[in-house]
Amino acid sequence: MKRQRKVVAAIVVLALGLVATACGDDDDTATADREGPTVQIGAQDFGESAILAEIYKQALEADGFQADTQSLGGFRDLLFAAFESGDVNLAPDYLASEVEFLNEQAGGEPGVATSDAAATFDLLTPFLEDNDPALVAFEPSDAVNTNAFVITQETSDELGIETLSDLAEKGQDLSLGAPQDCEENAFCIPGLQEVYGLDLTPNFTPLDTGVIPTSLEEGAIDVALLFSTDGRIADEGWVLLEDDKQMLAADNVLPVATKELSDAYGADLAALLDSVSAELTTTDLTDLNKRYDIDKEDAADIAADWLSDHNLN
Repeated sequence: MKRQRKVVAAIVVLALGLVATACGDDDDTATADREGPTVQIGAQDFGESAILAEIYKQALEADGFQADTQSLGGFRDLLFAAFESGDVNLAPDYLASEVEFLNEQAGGEPGVATSDAAATFDLLTPFLEDNDPALVAFEPSDAVNTNAFVITQETSDELGIETLSDLAEKGQDLSLGAPQDCEENAFCIPGLQEVYGLDLTPNFTPLDTGVIPTSLEEGAIDVALLFSTDGRIADEGWVLLEDDKQMLAADNVLPVATKELSDAYGADLAALLDSVSAELTTTDLTDLNKRYDIDKEDAADIAADWLSDHNLN
């Protein structure tokens, strides 16, 4: 009799477990597949864009959206052509650069974007509304990929330089290595002159972009103009000088989507994208780029780790 009671009890427990599991599956199914179009994310052909596309993709999938990525060429006109053809309906991009691109397409004079992210975002909105198809920008992140002035840790320690104001005060005799257009670029030598009162023209060496990091490492130059999220900054332990007077363009990372996609999901899509962007920082991107460009890790794995670290997957 005791054995029969044990068997019956086991059957009851098993049955309850199956019911509970079935209920759990129903709940998972309810959140696993949102009804609506697949989010097709465009990634330009450089590592940072691939990582960002994976970050947004995996975050969307974790929240029940159907999402995929598509590799595009490296030029912004190819991204906008993909929006127009319908091949993509969402993409990570850069605030100031997108404003300048759309302004140029509209026949405007260059240089309308500023270092103020909010003001530059306000400039972007009407351009996107007038685009074909109409586009929507979501909240910019704090992660910025723009021109940046970088020195070695040794130079920083020796001269006490951590900001561009410090550079103007203590680094007038330092040599600058940058692309040739630095002498005309508003965010290079002219910007340093206008905003910081620093003229590095006498010590300027024009260099190809790929040579600049090596020149800094070997001591051929003292100051390098790099992208602010270049993975070599983290790898080499270099010091990215703070733009304490906000000279540089507000090239904050932000997602842009077709209005059709935005309307299809409404506040749910915006909330998810904004929650991801709220966690992104320039330091994050520098570390992520190091893993991709130097350590040769896969973009999907890098994105998964970042999302896990920020409890977003």
